[in-house]
Amino acid sequence: MAAATALLGAVAAAPPAARDWTAAPAAGRPYAYLEGPAGSVLQDTLSVTNPGTAPLTVRLSGQGAPVSFAARTVTVPARTRADVPFAVTVTADTPPGEHRGTVRAATADREVRVDLRLRVSGPHLAALTVEDVHVDADTGALRYTLVNRGTTVLAPRLAVRAEGLLGTVLDRPDRALPLTLRPGERATRTEPWPDPPALDSVTVRLTATAPGAAPATARAEAAFASGPALTGTAGLLLAAAAGVGHAARRRRSRTRSASEGATP
Repeated sequence: MAAATALLGAVAAAPPAARDWTAAPAAGRPYAYLEGPAGSVLQDTLSVTNPGTAPLTVRLSGQGAPVSFAARTVTVPARTRADVPFAVTVTADTPPGEHRGTVRAATADREVRVDLRLRVSGPHLAALTVEDVHVDADTGALRYTLVNRGTTVLAPRLAVRAEGLLGTVLDRPDRALPLTLRPGERATRTEPWPDPPALDSVTVRLTATAPGAAPATARAEAAFASGPALTGTAGLLLAAAAGVGHAARRRRSRTRSASEGATP
């Protein structure tokens, strides 16, 4: 009983543990909320409360959003609350809509995360272009660039079609691409074509689409002429020429024979 009483007395006399400190948006809000247009700097305040009997030093940082503090480390005196201003820089290419981030306060043994909700105002415009289409005549690979010309994040899709002298030589239906494009972002990609025609002149059309955006089409011309195909074609032409010459000689020979037979 004496030992238990002594232990309880020691616990009661101990100062509040370091885990009792808190970090939250000022004015008791459940999360930090900021709203403004792209290209602006928005400000808010983080309240760090130290109920302990010793000064508390916390490190401040942001995640998922460009959060900046006047000082990355703040020391809060005992039984004191410190209101720490912070700013969020909304870059000019940030698309309109809702965005999320986190404001973090941490000590050596604990971290508190505060939800940051950012609403960027502005018109929603979905616009996509496909540019710089090039066909490698040696491998058939199709190289192109997708550009987000709007104000929203795009998930592009692509369809490919190629027409040769005798008809369609490539037809790949619309499919999703493994990428997203932020406003103003461009991505250069290569589309393989492992079995291009050996001898043909083709027109390749690439059509890119994205939800809310008008279809964008670009095309490129290419001439395929592989060595074996050229050799085979040349052989066929020579054989055809030889056949024509032989037929002509036979006609001349028959003409001479008929003329000689008709002489009195």
